[in-house]
Amino acid sequence: MTHYEQVNVRGYDEFCRAVSERKGKDVFVYFSGDKDAEGKSWCPDCVKAEPVVRAEMAHLPEGSVFIYCQVGERAYWKNPSNDFKKNLKLSGVPTLLRYGTPQKLVEDECFKPDLVKMMFTED
Repeated sequence: MTHYEQVNVRGYDEFCRAVSERKGKDVFVYFSGDKDAEGKSWCPDCVKAEPVVRAEMAHLPEGSVFIYCQVGERAYWKNPSNDFKKNLKLSGVPTLLRYGTPQKLVEDECFKPDLVKMMFTED
């Protein structure tokens, strides 16, 4: 049994619901471009970062929540007024963040296991 909860969501509304259902918990979110039927994202950096992030998930704090959020199709993501960019101030995918804190890794920072591990282990 893992010591954290993993949630998969797609789109902004599902993301908001997942977060609000887990108020008071330590929530980490990994934002990725949508995946196709073969499970491959349109975002090459997301494809590269995902195994790095997943490998460090063993370091997630006890009782925390890891939300894997697909942000949508490329065209939606490219729209500067989409909900993720507007409301969460995301600038790129992949982004890994600790919800409710300024801690955030963006794009190629997510390729670095030591940075990912630091985010999962720092208070």
